[in-house]
Amino acid sequence: MGPSSATQRIRSVTERIYMSSPDVGVLEEQFVVDALRSGWVAPLGPHVDAFEAEVASRAGVGHAVALSSGTAALHLGLVTLGVGSGDIVLTSTMTFVATANAIMYTGAEPYFVDCDPVTGEMDPALLAQALAELSAAGEHVAAIVPVDLLGKCVDYTSIERIATEYGVPLLADAAESLGANHRGRAAGSFGRASILSFNGNKIMTTSGGGMLLTDDEAFASQVRYLSTQARQPAVHYEHTEIGFNYRMSNLLAALGRAQLSRLDEMIARRRLHRERYKALFADVPGVEIFGAADDQHDNFWLTAIVVDPTVAGWEPSDLGDWLGEEAIESRPLWKPMHMQPVFADHRAALNGSSEALFRTGLTLPSGSALTPDQVRRVDERIGKFLEARR
Repeated sequence: MGPSSATQRIRSVTERIYMSSPDVGVLEEQFVVDALRSGWVAPLGPHVDAFEAEVASRAGVGHAVALSSGTAALHLGLVTLGVGSGDIVLTSTMTFVATANAIMYTGAEPYFVDCDPVTGEMDPALLAQALAELSAAGEHVAAIVPVDLLGKCVDYTSIERIATEYGVPLLADAAESLGANHRGRAAGSFGRASILSFNGNKIMTTSGGGMLLTDDEAFASQVRYLSTQARQPAVHYEHTEIGFNYRMSNLLAALGRAQLSRLDEMIARRRLHRERYKALFADVPGVEIFGAADDQHDNFWLTAIVVDPTVAGWEPSDLGDWLGEEAIESRPLWKPMHMQPVFADHRAALNGSSEALFRTGLTLPSGSALTPDQVRRVDERIGKFLEARR
């Protein structure tokens, strides 16, 4: 007698499908083994040096510093800009909490700026309004940290112009956008400095890790110095200021080098997922692919839909719950920082767009490691959901 239908169903969902799981294979194994056998296991080493040079070249900047996380890169970028207690840092409200946390680490106040309703990224007009009001009040804005969202660059043309007009340095949070570009300039090449994340769910990964990119050699040198406990060049351990243990290990850099060599291939796979979702939802009233109107400059890190429940007849959470029943991960778009309990008392320039996107957005499995069988499962499950609601 064969297994019961209930048993078969349980087996069919034991393999969870994630939104963006790491895409690693034989090449990554070879690079990491090479790092192990070289004896360079602790932080720093030849793979770190090579990884920094290769990422800097990809982004078209002069200098890169490999660090333990994107958050560490943000923190050191802000510190090197001189951000400290009593300062204000303007940043996107539509972001992951790491952006705001890094500002808090410095003692500065994060001031949240709402987004464009179509792109979900910092609204330049609101940024200019906030800067004008803060300037008129005599408050010191020490930095602007715009955030690239789901693999697409913000409108740097407008934001850099506004930052220059007010004399405020720009630190670009490009954690999600490596491989994307804005008007021909690569993500990671904007502002006084930019940061990348290589967390496990990003377009490419070093397991954990991040990087700061800049054309300013002195800026890069200061970040590198602070990231190694601010150690002075002495035979003994000599320290004249507070530093941080933020450097990347040679093992993780080796993994990153293998991933970087495959980046275009992984972006191409994610592009195919975007096109698939476009086809799946093409004839569904009230549903749009988030940001699809301008995705030729995207790295397609994550694909999300935006649902108008009054037209579609269902909420994004209905589809999310339906997928979850078959162990398929989905997630709302970022909950805006100004809505987070920990930042509820902080100031913000709002237009309602980020709150609307949080209510109506749903991010779908988008990883380059998705197998054909996993893709089929996702498509079939979405298809059944849509069919039941026609």
